[in-house]
Amino acid sequence: MSQLLMGMRLFGVCYRHVLADPPFGLSYAHQPGRSQLHFVTKGELVLRTDSGYQLLAAGDAVLLPRGPAHALLTANDLPCADILSLAADPVCDHFACLGNDANSQHQFFSACMDMDLGPMQPLVAQMPELIHVGTLLDRYPELGAILDAMRRESALQRAGAAGILSRLAEVLAATLIRGWVECQCTGGASWVQALKEPRLGALMAALHKDPGQQWTVASMAAQIGMSRSVFAERFKAMTGLAPLQYLTELRMQLARQWLEQDKMALAEVVYRLGYGSSAAFSRAFKKATGQTPGTLRSAQASRA
Repeated sequence: MSQLLMGMRLFGVCYRHVLADPPFGLSYAHQPGRSQLHFVTKGELVLRTDSGYQLLAAGDAVLLPRGPAHALLTANDLPCADILSLAADPVCDHFACLGNDANSQHQFFSACMDMDLGPMQPLVAQMPELIHVGTLLDRYPELGAILDAMRRESALQRAGAAGILSRLAEVLAATLIRGWVECQCTGGASWVQALKEPRLGALMAALHKDPGQQWTVASMAAQIGMSRSVFAERFKAMTGLAPLQYLTELRMQLARQWLEQDKMALAEVVYRLGYGSSAAFSRAFKKATGQTPGTLRSAQASRA
């Protein structure tokens, strides 16, 4: 599992450092495909989501993996202003401060980001509405050190604090995700459960390490010493996907990451994923994603 988690990355991150006095309410609209992180450094706030209210004290951090609509308030049911509608003072690229009084009663740090788990992207759909740092502190004491460092940087306002805070936020989010995968992830037909099963986990690591190999169901089964029929049945029961379907989805997730984020040449992607030609890869990519590699690149260029 550790090898698979190495592909995790956060990008397109936008940060807000909020310093304000009560009463106030700030709303965060749903942003499909993006995650939201909040870390309270001073005061108490109420987190309101569709499932209810949760009190956040100083030192608390929460990750909302699917970025649902939510709000942070100083009291239940206050009217809210959209966080993006309020003028903020830019500090550096993608980092801004809302308020500038270091003595404000309430201070917190928010980050909105694209969370790319690479081949493990299906995890996002299985994650809970929110992951609270308090549920993982006992097992992962390093989380406390990360939070302490963020709190110090936020309070001291030293040169370069914005950049350091942004990097710490990425480490915090990644550590929360890893902790949930290792400790909290439970369920029925879940390929995460397959990762925890020694033989299937070893096979999945091999698939992720060398997705371009000319894998067949028979060669996958032989890799872990199972019969073809038993392997195919167990793999689908654990992951919800047939082995070759899983392999295709893995290849397409990697292809999107390499093309869109790593700016890899199309020929290199085709080679690394084991396709015989660019045309064959383009057909498979369009079938899986609804667009050709060229269309993906054009859309990305228009957003830049």
